[in-house]
Amino acid sequence: MANLAAGAAVMLVAAFLGVIGGGSGQQQVGEAPWRIHTLFSVECQNYFDWQTVGLMHSFKKARQPGPITRLLSCTDEEKKNYRGMDLAPTFEVPSMSRHPRTGDWYPAINKPAGVVHWLKHSKDSKNVDWVVILDADMIIRGPIIPWQLGAEKGRPVAAYYGYLIGCDNLLAELHTKHPELCDKVGGLLAMHIDDLRALAPMWLSKTEEVREDKAHWTTNITGDIYGKGWISEMYGYSFGAAEVGLRHKINDYLMIYPGYIPREGVEPILLHYGLPFSVGNWSFSKLNHHEDDVVYDCGRLFPEPPYPREVKAMEADHNKRRGLFLNIECINTLNEGLLLQHAARGCPKPKWSKYLSFLKGKTFAELTRPKFPTPQSLQFKEDEVQQKVSDKPGRPHPKIHTIFSTECTTYFDWQTVGLIHSFRLSGQPGNITRLLSCTDEELKQYAGHDLAPTHYVPSMSRHPLTGDWYPAINKPAAVLHWLNHADIDAEFIVILDADMIVRGPITPWEFKAARGQPVSTPYDYLIGCDNELAKLHTRNPQACDKVGGVIIMHIDDLRKFALLWLHKTEEVRADTAHYAKNITGDIYESGWISEMYGYSFGAAELNLRHLISRKILIYPGYVPEPGVKYRVFHYGLEFQVGNWSFDKANWRNVDIVNKCWEKFPDPPDPSTLDRGDENALQRDLLSIECMTTLNEALHLHHESKKCPNPSSLSTSDQETASEDIVTSRKFGKIDASRLIRSNLVSVDDSQNSSSPTFTDRAAGSSRFLTLGLWVFSILVFVVLMYVMLLRHQGQKRRSKNYKPKRKATYSPYSGFIDTNGHDRHLRISE
Repeated sequence: MANLAAGAAVMLVAAFLGVIGGGSGQQQVGEAPWRIHTLFSVECQNYFDWQTVGLMHSFKKARQPGPITRLLSCTDEEKKNYRGMDLAPTFEVPSMSRHPRTGDWYPAINKPAGVVHWLKHSKDSKNVDWVVILDADMIIRGPIIPWQLGAEKGRPVAAYYGYLIGCDNLLAELHTKHPELCDKVGGLLAMHIDDLRALAPMWLSKTEEVREDKAHWTTNITGDIYGKGWISEMYGYSFGAAEVGLRHKINDYLMIYPGYIPREGVEPILLHYGLPFSVGNWSFSKLNHHEDDVVYDCGRLFPEPPYPREVKAMEADHNKRRGLFLNIECINTLNEGLLLQHAARGCPKPKWSKYLSFLKGKTFAELTRPKFPTPQSLQFKEDEVQQKVSDKPGRPHPKIHTIFSTECTTYFDWQTVGLIHSFRLSGQPGNITRLLSCTDEELKQYAGHDLAPTHYVPSMSRHPLTGDWYPAINKPAAVLHWLNHADIDAEFIVILDADMIVRGPITPWEFKAARGQPVSTPYDYLIGCDNELAKLHTRNPQACDKVGGVIIMHIDDLRKFALLWLHKTEEVRADTAHYAKNITGDIYESGWISEMYGYSFGAAELNLRHLISRKILIYPGYVPEPGVKYRVFHYGLEFQVGNWSFDKANWRNVDIVNKCWEKFPDPPDPSTLDRGDENALQRDLLSIECMTTLNEALHLHHESKKCPNPSSLSTSDQETASEDIVTSRKFGKIDASRLIRSNLVSVDDSQNSSSPTFTDRAAGSSRFLTLGLWVFSILVFVVLMYVMLLRHQGQKRRSKNYKPKRKATYSPYSGFIDTNGHDRHLRISE
């Protein structure tokens, strides 16, 4: 018995040491869906060294995923005296500050030259999918995840540089064959590595070209206030991108210059301190520190700014105060980085001061936790995204805004995830807004606030006057509410249903929409436009169009029409006498398509005649017309491919969004399809594309919610993780106002990083720690039992030596008293 216990103890000790010592080495750490690499360009100067310290410190603090590389451009002479090789992971680049051919002194050209050199000579460039390019004079406030910001292959995301007026005049015409593609962008660049490979040589070439065009350096042509060609590199980028056909998704919210006031609801994730800024009597300008060796001067920091409580006292306006907080955050992060750098260089510990105490305290740590973009932060500049070709030369295309209506149910949530994901991929110009109709009670329990940019609408599912239950009425009611309560600057509105996948741009100029002439898709089953129903409900039955699904309408028409749409929906819904299938075409004869008739009859009242296009929308399962590039899948009906089928109605009560890694059954692989019937083949390929896009959207959504690595979790673990997502929202761990529209960025306080790597590493460590504790507990228990057994055997041996001669009477129980004074009995079996 003793040998058995001892053997078990040894085995458990070995197992425990194996888990603790070797387990971490075997741990599978999840990776981001694509590899990211961050680049920035500098030269061998004190000026760039303190900027490097600030950027590197903020990079780590923001938990930006992937590696970062400093492209260091130096001459051989400069490198002899350079002290900062240890400041960042560095890739050395030959200096082009003095152009080898022209002799022109222009250090800014080192940026494109450095990128070209890195792509050609760095091993890292062969092992990356996405590249984020920043300037040295930046502070990162939160993870910059290209695909979460909306970047796609062929569609980089960039910050807006509105002062590049040369994109609109003679300069672009002189330096690119595609001036209409010139985007005013810079600062923050997030693009696919393949796009960067195509762009980089052209970026360098166009920079040289613009730099040599001295005749057009003037401020009125370039926007350069110095008129010295100093922003030639920025134009080199824009003209180079135009040459290779790269159109940017332009964002004016992700990056902000300290000194500017952020827009309401916007959370910038990048501070670009290229301009002077101030807080009260305190100010900072990077140009005043051009030769500053603050990195190497132990204990010296930049002048301390006011404290947060002082900022609160000096500014009452909430948004202006936010701007001042960004100013002090910028310089405090710089100083925090310098403080750590001094310590790393072996500087003596600085004397205590109130400011040092603040930088090391919890308050500053809380204020500078990683930030995440809000839905407002992720909106693109509509006028810059759209092409600049129109019927009238020089006039840009009108702005577009896309809207769709949903309710507070998981049924609409998974549809929203699919629509938003496809919207991003489609290249549709302008922004998108979800019109969310919910009761107050529903909103309290609702977990999907972060799924899309949202306008909240009072629910009319239960009609406030009639008590009729008809959720479809929320669509016209929501559109009317949005028009009356939102600040809308778009000229055309595109209205979709939630159960749609967008495949390409839906634009008024392509489909010939105009004021007084909306565009829509055919709903041929609306036979009530041809019979007494139309005569009963509109004065202009001859103007009734059988349309729906996708609507492109001028904002002026929509403002006139929306109220009629709602009223006519109520009117048709109340006309129960005419629900019959032979009158309405409704196969259920329940008045369920009253809203569709409300739309057609309302438009007829205003004599709005539609251009009806059959080239915009297709139902999966239908045979496509040859050569038509449909822009929208409408999966409102059941469709199938072979033995596989999908019907959205079967998923009405399934929470597929909040349960980690849930998805729809995969459709067949396209390679398995029969090629004998071309029509059937094209039909099935479209059906597979629709479902694949939905599942892809769900997968990205679950990744964005930091769902644990599915390969390392049991089913129960996944269910627990998904419940945590819902619970954290329900109990306030997630601020819905800060969440992004998709899928994208969780702001759960326990998950500061947007990289799945960090979450999975933490989850893995936790699992190994838990396992280790269990093993250790069992080990301790076995050892204790072994000791007790040895003690008991020793007592038996001693009792035999002093045993009385007469036979003792034994009780089957031996009693003892515990420390609380209660009787306890331990059964002793012989």
